[in-house]
Amino acid sequence: MAKLTSRKGLVMSDESDNDSLRHVFDSESFWRQFNKSLHSTIPSSPRGLFENRYLTRPEGFTHFSRATVEKCQRLVAGVVAASTFEERRLIPRNLDRLSDCLCRLLDLADFVRSTHPDAAFREASTQAYASLFEFMNVLNTTPDLKMKLETALADPDITASWTEEEEMVARILLKDFSKSAIDLPDDRRRTFVELSNRISLLGTKFVKEMRPETSTVTLSNRQLKEADPLVLQHSSKRFLNGISIPTVGSVAFTALSSIGDEAARRDLYVKGRTAPESQLQTLRDFLQTRTMVANLSNYKSYAEMNLSDKLAQTPAAVTSFLKALVRDNASLVRQEMDEMLIMKKLKQGDSDTSIQVEAWDRDYIQAQQNNKQRSRSRRPDFMSAYFSLGTVMQGLSRLFNQLYGVRLVPVAVSPGETWDHDVRRLDVVDESKGHIAVLYCDLFSRPGKSPNPAHFTLRCSRRIYPSEIEEASTSHPDLDPLQAVNDGMAVSHDPSTNTTWQLPTIALICDFEAPNPKDTKQLTEPTLLSFRSVQTLFHEMGHAIHSILGRTACHVVSGTRCATDFAELPSVLMEHFAADPHVLGLFARHWQTDAPLPYDMVAERLAMDRKGQGLETEHQILLAMLDQAYHSDLPLTMAGGFDSTKVLQDIFDEYGSVREPRETSAQGFFGHLVEYGGTYYSYLFDRAIAGRVWQEVFDGGKDGGAISRDRGQRFHDEVLRWGGSRDGWRCLASLLGDGKLRYGGPEAMAEVGKWGVKD
Repeated sequence: MAKLTSRKGLVMSDESDNDSLRHVFDSESFWRQFNKSLHSTIPSSPRGLFENRYLTRPEGFTHFSRATVEKCQRLVAGVVAASTFEERRLIPRNLDRLSDCLCRLLDLADFVRSTHPDAAFREASTQAYASLFEFMNVLNTTPDLKMKLETALADPDITASWTEEEEMVARILLKDFSKSAIDLPDDRRRTFVELSNRISLLGTKFVKEMRPETSTVTLSNRQLKEADPLVLQHSSKRFLNGISIPTVGSVAFTALSSIGDEAARRDLYVKGRTAPESQLQTLRDFLQTRTMVANLSNYKSYAEMNLSDKLAQTPAAVTSFLKALVRDNASLVRQEMDEMLIMKKLKQGDSDTSIQVEAWDRDYIQAQQNNKQRSRSRRPDFMSAYFSLGTVMQGLSRLFNQLYGVRLVPVAVSPGETWDHDVRRLDVVDESKGHIAVLYCDLFSRPGKSPNPAHFTLRCSRRIYPSEIEEASTSHPDLDPLQAVNDGMAVSHDPSTNTTWQLPTIALICDFEAPNPKDTKQLTEPTLLSFRSVQTLFHEMGHAIHSILGRTACHVVSGTRCATDFAELPSVLMEHFAADPHVLGLFARHWQTDAPLPYDMVAERLAMDRKGQGLETEHQILLAMLDQAYHSDLPLTMAGGFDSTKVLQDIFDEYGSVREPRETSAQGFFGHLVEYGGTYYSYLFDRAIAGRVWQEVFDGGKDGGAISRDRGQRFHDEVLRWGGSRDGWRCLASLLGDGKLRYGGPEAMAEVGKWGVKD
């Protein structure tokens, strides 16, 4: 039986930590006792958030920030002064250290300011983030750093001495310098900075002010005849002959899905998708300013600039992918539209050939189709009883052990280590390398917490070299060198290679209902997850396993720090595993009876979820096309001035199956424009790739393919382990044995589009 000794001194077998893993999430009393029983081996004084020695109190962020700036300044001085062959050879490694030094604080502070329940910690982290972000922007526009890097890259003797990772880091950082307008004359650089600041302000304003021009609609009692009771319960106002309901949000969606009166649905749909003119003006200013920044940097458009370091590389390649996807999806869309039209005619009792499926019909008809399928199955949905949170976490550990030889081990937390008492710590243990990562799981709901699931990499993987340990020992003689070199956070030493590693530290955020806090002596119901929540947890753990197994010597390319349009592949792929019968067989058992989950329950749910998949894919394609058009040169070159509504209507008319009403301006609610900036296609792209990988590498789960070590090892060796240190096209070509993908370009993008989105 394999055994390990955790950092707390607890010796655990595979079986015992498997059981503990389930119980620490399913039983609050077990979690409290688990911590209490181990506290004798933990120092009583606080060790700081994430065991970071600076963060025992909010004021620690100030000291952490000051120490970070001083360390960065030393690194910058060393790079600028590099003159000997050895010093110049180390430029990529030292610039990587510089990036790591900045991100150690920035990534951690960004997480704390958005998640920590203590206002003092949030304020301190916000100030530290702002201060260091400003310092980083100064470094990004420091010509001496770019010049030294260019000189090193131009010397073939130096580049020949670099590892593949180091050369990739050098090229990535050089491109980042170029995007920062570092080559521009002073006056144009000032303009670049001013426009960049304006983009930030306009983007924040656009997202903050996403609201419809009309906030409510009034519906008569006659129109509400079929309405879901939820609509009536959450109406904003009641009148003698009807109610008033909001035009956006869950109540509006429920109304669109349940109200039979077509005129009422149309009114609600149009008003919920019509933004104020002021919002459209903000969008116009935002997109035009982005285009001006791109032009200053000698790019024709913002998309061209933003795609230069992605797998797509060019807007033309994105268009090739999206058009190929349209063609692949067309037959499914036609089938779904025909089915919806038949149902609409049946519902209206009218065979008039002029009847069409309208934009406001989709949610209603799909809800009717789902209701019909549910009534056919004639049994309630009890799936959640088979998915206690602890059971699902146990299943994830078993799956990762089967595929990659790593497992999740629960560990007691030190005083002050976490930001809430409900946060669990898991150490990730590799069967040959030992401790390789730390995972903090903040999975339970609490007041004020964001409901959005998320994965945060608080600290990336990186090799720590002997010179750094010696430097830390000299700077902090009162501390253990390995503790000092990583601010007290997790490190490991591999005796087989005599190398020391900074371990990836990850936070996983969800918003599940907390365990029942009743009498701890009695069995209480654990947190039970819906199947959709299971899929969400698998998705986020896909990001986590990428961060964990993308163990690179350089911080800049570790884990999920790869091309944006490649980063979703591991997480989307995990959604396929969540629905596989062999994977579910590893863990899905009734929390009371221990009976296994009948897979026909899952099959019924999957069939229901696939209803309308073609139209949903089409909708995502339309948004991706809109994102491309808005980040082309159109904002500054469109004849008659930029009209964002006309651009939307032209795209939807050409590629959509349902005509968008002329009165709407749905682009006023497209907040992802700010975040993605020409890369909204990425999720569709990675869904297409994930479907192909699932079929080609894991054989669609047939005959246990989803739990095969050989297949898991293949995905690890060709994709996960590289992080961002190898070109994604090269990874895919090797993984799939398809030489056409090796060098990317429009043809490779179109090839991926032909694969389609196969969930």
